[in-house]
Amino acid sequence: MKLNGNQITPGMVIQHQNGLWVAVKTNAVKPGKGGAFNQVELKNLIDGRKLNERFRADETVERVRLEQKDHQFLYAEGDNLVFMDNDSYEQITIPTDFIGERAAFLQDGMTVTLEMHEETPIGVKLPDQVTLEIVEADPVVKGQTAASSYKPAKLENGLRVMVPPFIGTGERIVVDTNEVTYLRRAD
Repeated sequence: MKLNGNQITPGMVIQHQNGLWVAVKTNAVKPGKGGAFNQVELKNLIDGRKLNERFRADETVERVRLEQKDHQFLYAEGDNLVFMDNDSYEQITIPTDFIGERAAFLQDGMTVTLEMHEETPIGVKLPDQVTLEIVEADPVVKGQTAASSYKPAKLENGLRVMVPPFIGTGERIVVDTNEVTYLRRAD
């Protein structure tokens, strides 16, 4: 789908310089002299490079629609993660570093959304929250004030997160997968 350079908004995926780019920020600029343009901060979906580009209103760019499909996480195999399509039961293997440190949040049977472009995975969207058990937590230091006295704790997946002093080893907590932060005690 073609669109004018001044129609690019944050979150749109476009084809630019023989690659797929997502618009992170946009700023419509109308200088006193000359034509208006759209200043767009782009991020490459494949390698993560950033680029600042100016698009005039008369320039056209190709908008790309990504297909989103639910997949189930099956298992980790070496440096790869194996997912299964919930509809066709086909398996797809993705390198662990494609997801980065957030791969630690993957649990057996977890449903994730894979963003695909021409059958190639571009992104993986994990659930916003997961429930994990604390395997190691520092003891509470007596005399500390309750205000902002969080302590480090180690989760069952190996990640460390700051938790309130009343949380101890063996308890289950809800963790935000995007910010890698404690949200609340699990029910």
